[in-house]
Amino acid sequence: FIDICVTSTTIPNIVINIQTQSKVITYAGCITQMYFFIIFSGLDIYLLSVMAYDRFVAICHPLQYMVIMNPQLCGLLLLVSCIANILHSLLQTSIMLQLSFCREVEISHFFCELNHMIQLACSDTFLNDTIIYVSAVLLAGGPLAGILCSYTKIISSIHRISSAQGKYKAFSTCVSHLLVVSLFYCTVLGVYLSSTALRNSRASAIASVMYTVVTP
Repeated sequence: FIDICVTSTTIPNIVINIQTQSKVITYAGCITQMYFFIIFSGLDIYLLSVMAYDRFVAICHPLQYMVIMNPQLCGLLLLVSCIANILHSLLQTSIMLQLSFCREVEISHFFCELNHMIQLACSDTFLNDTIIYVSAVLLAGGPLAGILCSYTKIISSIHRISSAQGKYKAFSTCVSHLLVVSLFYCTVLGVYLSSTALRNSRASAIASVMYTVVTP
C-alpha cells in the first residue's frame, strides 16, 4: 500500500504532463507533492527495517515468532513510523515555505524533490541543508543500522543450519527484501548525500526513478 502511495505522488502527474504536453506545476501543488512524497518514502524506509526485523525473528526465533510479532507490536511499529514521518514531513515543508523563490523557475526533474527545490531558492538555505543531512543520518541511517544488524544475525543463524536445503529455504525468504533495500538505499543516499547528483540533473533523475518507481 505504501509503495502504491509513493508512486501515486509522482506518476499521475507525469502521465498528465505527457498527455497535455504541459510541464507546469503550481507552487502549492509542488509543496503538496513534496509533503506527501516525504511521508510515504519515509514510511517505505521504516517499513523496510521492520520487515528486516520480521525476517530476523522468523529465521532466528521461529518458535517464538507468533508471540514476538503479535498484532499489538505490529500496530505499534506502524503507528510510530507514521507519526515520525508525518512530523518529519511537516518540518521539511514548513522550513521550505520560509524560502523565497523567483516568480517562475525551472525544475530539472520529473517531480518536486526536496533537495532540488532547495537548490532553486533565492534565499539562504543553510538551515534547510543542515536539516536534510541530519534527518538523512537519523531517519535513514537508524533504520539502515537496524537492517544491517538484523541481517548480520540472520546470516550467522543460516550458517549454523546443517542442511543445504534448510540454508537455501532460509536465505530465499530474504532475497527480494535484500534486493529492494540495496536498490532503495543506494539510490536515495546517492541523490541526497552526493554533490555529484545535485550537479548532474540527469543522473539524479535516473537515480530517483530507481527508488520512486522501480523498487515499488
